[in-house]
Amino acid sequence: MKGVWHNVGSIPEWDQDRLMSEFDKENLDGAADGMSVDMSEGRNDGRTRPRRRRKVSFLTLNKVESVDYKDVATLQKFISERGKILAARQTGNTAKQQRMISNAIKSAREMALLPFVVREAVDTGPRRRSMGDAREPRENREPREQKQTEEAGE
Repeated sequence: MKGVWHNVGSIPEWDQDRLMSEFDKENLDGAADGMSVDMSEGRNDGRTRPRRRRKVSFLTLNKVESVDYKDVATLQKFISERGKILAARQTGNTAKQQRMISNAIKSAREMALLPFVVREAVDTGPRRRSMGDAREPRENREPREQKQTEEAGE
């Protein structure tokens, strides 16, 4: 910031008025008032943000008191297509319901009623190469094996 005095205390008081500009004097006096400035000034254009409604759980809607590990159809509603347990934010479960569901899913996995991992997942894009996989040759260059044999032959 241009013209702001950081070490005003090191200058004698009688000299401060002479060295400080009118801008600096106003900002020094109004420093306490600057803390009370509304932080949301200039944001949201004066509109209030609507609050999101909390998602209601499947268990609450159907008035389910307890979930059994043998009820696979209900448990699958709380598992992603890859086999992961969905978060309470996504399902709308309360903390008590989420604990009950996660324990039931874990028991069902142990009893082989639900899979730990779904291997037939949809292709999500390029996969990483493992260490042993060979690279596919690019169109603009020769494969590495040919290049190395040509250099050795020359």
